[in-house]
Amino acid sequence: MQKEHKAKNRLLLWAFLLFLLVFVVSAVFLLLEIWERQQGRFAEIPQKESSIEYMGTDYVFKNDVETFLIMGLDKFEQTASEDSFNNEMQADFLMLLVFDKSAQKCTALQINRDTMTDVHVLGVAGQQTATVTEQIALAHTYGNGKQVSCRNTADAVSGLLRGVNVDHYISLTMDSVATLNDLAGGVEVTVLDDFSGVDNTLIKGETVTLQGEHTLNYVRTRYGLEDSTNNTRMARQRQYLNALFAKVNQCAKEDDNFIVNASLEMADYIVSDRSATQLQELAKNVTEYGEIEIKTLDGTSTVGEEFMEFYPDEDSVKKTVVELFCKPKSP
Repeated sequence: MQKEHKAKNRLLLWAFLLFLLVFVVSAVFLLLEIWERQQGRFAEIPQKESSIEYMGTDYVFKNDVETFLIMGLDKFEQTASEDSFNNEMQADFLMLLVFDKSAQKCTALQINRDTMTDVHVLGVAGQQTATVTEQIALAHTYGNGKQVSCRNTADAVSGLLRGVNVDHYISLTMDSVATLNDLAGGVEVTVLDDFSGVDNTLIKGETVTLQGEHTLNYVRTRYGLEDSTNNTRMARQRQYLNALFAKVNQCAKEDDNFIVNASLEMADYIVSDRSATQLQELAKNVTEYGEIEIKTLDGTSTVGEEFMEFYPDEDSVKKTVVELFCKPKSP
């Protein structure tokens, strides 16, 4: 009888401890949620306006425009887990492809990774807890490093561009650049900057065919060069992308399976809301639309408390939105 009484007491003790543990954990999460809500009392990222007035003319948004955000991450592999709520992968490269279906035209908007704009801070469950002003590249560091982080970056781009829709996205880790470059047989460029001491194979003014790690050195490096701002790196990236597009287009014409095979080779480097088949269709549309014009936003680069900061000119943002997404309002 005494043994049964002791066993019953032990069972009650374990039940109490279990209840206490559940209570403490629940309280912690409740307090965390309250704190996150308090932290979230910031301005909301802008929603798309119904119309825009620019230079004395009223514009409305087109219905036949589709957007696709490309993010180049500053890590060489996807390391974050699905369950993580933050990661270290910043979006070093941001380019929004804008497909105007009526005009059968694709225009690209390259966005400076140092652009200061409103960014959502995400909580442990991926929910928005705050909106802070910081470099747009940091939007990807919130979330799981995959779909959640990509969508958060897309939201930041949307807010920057006065609420325009960012329909789809794809992120690629940096090693994917060299992979695609080499699949295309290398890309020829005329070196724009002095890479002495960084990559001595890249001599300013000389024409070279980029291969392997030299490709990454050319499109990624900014520190250690004469001008370490992101502006000169962006100029190199635009130059390289134009050359890469021409080379990939040539390869696709010569080999009907090039796009499919390249997509398979690149699969491990990619996170996207589109399937492999849809990405192949996208690539096909890009090549069929012909040459892509690459635009940028005007603005000012300054040295912040810790890092470079780029402040886009409001008129430049408005003009770009009108040119890419709008048409004159009917009388």
